[in-house]
Amino acid sequence: MIGYLEGKLLKKEGDRILLLANQVGYEVLLPAIVMETFRAKAVGDEVSLYIYYQQTERQPKPVLIGFNLEVEKEFFQYFISVEDIGPLKAVKALSVPVRDIARAIESKDINKLKQLKGVGDRTARKIIATLEGRMNKFALIHKAAEVEIPVFEDFSKHVLDLLVVQLGHRTTDAKHMIVEAMKRNSAIATPEELFEEVYRGEKALS
Repeated sequence: MIGYLEGKLLKKEGDRILLLANQVGYEVLLPAIVMETFRAKAVGDEVSLYIYYQQTERQPKPVLIGFNLEVEKEFFQYFISVEDIGPLKAVKALSVPVRDIARAIESKDINKLKQLKGVGDRTARKIIATLEGRMNKFALIHKAAEVEIPVFEDFSKHVLDLLVVQLGHRTTDAKHMIVEAMKRNSAIATPEELFEEVYRGEKALS
C-alpha cells in the first residue's frame, strides 16, 4: 500500500502527473483543488503528496490519487463512503476547497454541493445525510493564500515541459526558444500560439 510519495515532477497533463520517486515513475490522479496548486510547478521540481491507493477486483489496475494535506485525504475517504460516489467520481467532484464543501455539508447547503462536478440534487442530499455532523474538523482547514501566477509564466512552462520532456531539447535551449518567440510576437496568449511561434522560429533557422 502506498500512502505517501515525494520525488521529482516528470510530467503534468490534464488531471494527473507523473512523479519520479526512487527511480520509479508513478502516475497520480489529482483532484482539481490539488492540480490548481501545481500550476506554478515545473518539470524537475521536487513535490510530495499523500496518496489514496485504490485497487479492487473490478478494477485490478492500481489507481493513485494525490493530496497536498493528509486531512484532505481523510476527507476524501469520508466523501467516498457516500452511496454512488466512488473514488474516480470523487476526484472529479473535488473542484471546490475541502473546507467549503465541509461547511456546505454542515449547513445543509444543497445548492453549494450541486456546484460540484457530477453532483445533482439527489446526490447532494445523500452527502448531507451521510456526512452531516462529522465535518467540523475539515471546515477548519486553513484557507491557503491564492497566488497570482503571471499568464506568461504559466503557459510558457507548459511549452517548456513539452519541448524538454517530450521533444528532447535541453532546458537552456528550450528557454531560449521561448524567449525569442515572445520577442517576435508579444501578443501570444496561449500555449498553442507560443508553440506555433517557436516552431516558426526554428523552421526559419533550418
